[in-house]
This record gives sequence, C-alpha cells and structure tokens, in this order.
Amino acid sequence: MREDNATARLDMDSWVCPMPLRDSPTIVMGHGGGGAMSGELIEHLFLPAFGSAAEAGMGDSAVLTLDGVRLAFSTDSFVVKPLAFPGGSIGDLAVNGTVNDLSMAGARPMVLSTAFILEEGTALAEIARVAEAVGTAALAAGVKLVTGDTKVVDSGHGDGIFINTTGIGIIDAGIDIRPQRARPGDVVIVSGDIGVHGVAVMSCREGLEFGTTVCSDTAPLNGLVAAMLATGADVHVLRDPTRGGVAATLNEIAGVAKVGVALDERKLPVPDAVRDACGLLGLDPMYVANEGKLVAFVAPEDADRVLAAMRAHPLGVRAEAIGVCVEDHPGMVVARTALGGTRVVDLPAGEQLPRIC
Repeated sequence: MREDNATARLDMDSWVCPMPLRDSPTIVMGHGGGGAMSGELIEHLFLPAFGSAAEAGMGDSAVLTLDGVRLAFSTDSFVVKPLAFPGGSIGDLAVNGTVNDLSMAGARPMVLSTAFILEEGTALAEIARVAEAVGTAALAAGVKLVTGDTKVVDSGHGDGIFINTTGIGIIDAGIDIRPQRARPGDVVIVSGDIGVHGVAVMSCREGLEFGTTVCSDTAPLNGLVAAMLATGADVHVLRDPTRGGVAATLNEIAGVAKVGVALDERKLPVPDAVRDACGLLGLDPMYVANEGKLVAFVAPEDADRVLAAMRAHPLGVRAEAIGVCVEDHPGMVVARTALGGTRVVDLPAGEQLPRIC
C-alpha cells in the first residue's frame, strides 16, 4: 500500500505488546502488579541499589524487636482508579490495606500514618469524602491516625488523590506467622469469596454491567485473625491475596518455603457474578485482586477448629479449605480441575487488572 493512498498508516512506534516485556528498559504497568515483574524489580534493582542498608524479608510487614516488644511495621501506597467504587473508596483501602498487612504477621494493629498526594484542581468536596472514609475505616479497625503529610502536585501529574499509609502493630508472645513456616501437610484455607474487589473496580472503571452489582470486599481483617489465633491453633502462614490474587499469593509462599501446593478448584469460593464476569472477559478469578480476604496455612490437626472459628466470624462465613501443602513439585502450585485434570497455576507476570489498590 502506498503511503499517499493509505486511509490509515501503520505507525510501528505505536505498537504495544499485550504482555509486558520482561526486559523493558523502562517501567511498565506490569511492574506494579504484584507478580513476577514486581519481584524482579525489587530483587534486581532496589535491593542491589540499597546495598547493606537493606534488611528485607520480602514480606508485607517487617517484624522488629524493640526493648523486648515485638512489632510489625508496614507501609503501602494506594493509587486506585476510580477513587470510589461499589463497596468502598481509596480511603477505605488505605486503612484496610495496611491494617491487613500488619494482621498477616499476627500483629494487633495499633497506629497508622497517612500521607496524601493531591493533584491541583481536585475538588475539596471529593478530598473531604475520601478523608471521611479514612476516619471511618480507622474507627472500624480500631486504629489511631497519629501522624501524616500532605503534598500537592501540578495539574495533570496525578489522578486526584494518592494515599500512603504506614502502620505499627504489636505481636503477642508465642506467635510466629511467616511464609517460611509452610510445611507439607498444612491445610490451605481461604476466608471467603475471591475476585470480588477486582471485578468491582473494573466494572465501575469500564462502565460494565453484569446483571447485578458486584461490591468490593474491602474490610479490616484484624478481628478475623484474632478469632483464629484465639483457638490456640498453630497457624503457620497468613497472607491477604491482593494484587495478583490467590494465585500470586500461593506461588510466593510456595517459593519461599520450597514446598508444593495442591488445590482443588471445585472448592474455590467464587461468586456467580465474579465467575460470569471473568468468563466474559477471559480472566481467571484466581488472579483477580481481593481486599478483604486472607489465605491461611494451618497445621492439619488444627484445621477444623480454625475453619469453625472463621465461619463464626462475619468476615469468614464462606471460608473454605481449598488444598494442602505437599512435598511434590516444590515451589509450584497445581490445581485439580472440575474435569479431573490438573493444571499448573503460575505466578502472573504482571496484573490482569492494573490500578486496583
């Protein structure tokens, strides 16, 4: 086709690969998805750059001991788009996300800092709504907002509001919850319906309708964790499957502990609306983000009482045992399908749905 007669010109520089390029010389959205690219960015760029100043356990919270008191310390940033969605807003996420990261270390969240990055031109009424959501969520979680910061960036250099929260929690004596403790025989439990938050944000962002409104599951999990630990059970691992969903979380645990994970897909609690939306869009619910769910690895002799305690809590009513930890295929997650076959559940490269938290 001659260029002067072409009705459309193919600009080679504008072509975009649908999958992020692992060797990209610049940051791409996949680097923020919580999958393999995020891990590589930390391992191959940040940690070497930090050098001996870094003391990174690669978990969502660091566990520190100060004057004999064990503390969990965590920080997180929230850039979700849109700012409000069915069931919550960036304000809810900013509190619940950090509260949950602390809770996954077995800590009792105590205090949070809040830092707001505001874009010039954002309506004060919108900022007020988000700030009120932060306050309401903090009260619900039982944490205090004790310090913070505010910055403003030029118009066009932000998306209205970005929030960073940092939290500190206290870990009681005798609690040792970390990915390295996963061992063969452990029962893998998920606290409820998966994929809800990602579908809620996507439906709002893209204006999609699925016949029913899917609301985000954003919630503070410290009360649920307290109920689980109150049973006296040996809980080995807790993680909240946010970016990358249940699949990314299980792969990370399997890789750190050098164990295999065998799942039964038929036991995964997936709501019909989420299943239908994912089927329509070609997504896998196991890779879709959650903001009010946890995954637990529990000693087999304690699994039943932990499951009973979870189901007695409002945030664990639909908890299910979805698999076991095995000696086979260390570092890999394998799922038995409804048809009786098996498939490998890989660590995602990036994120199916960017900007969900």
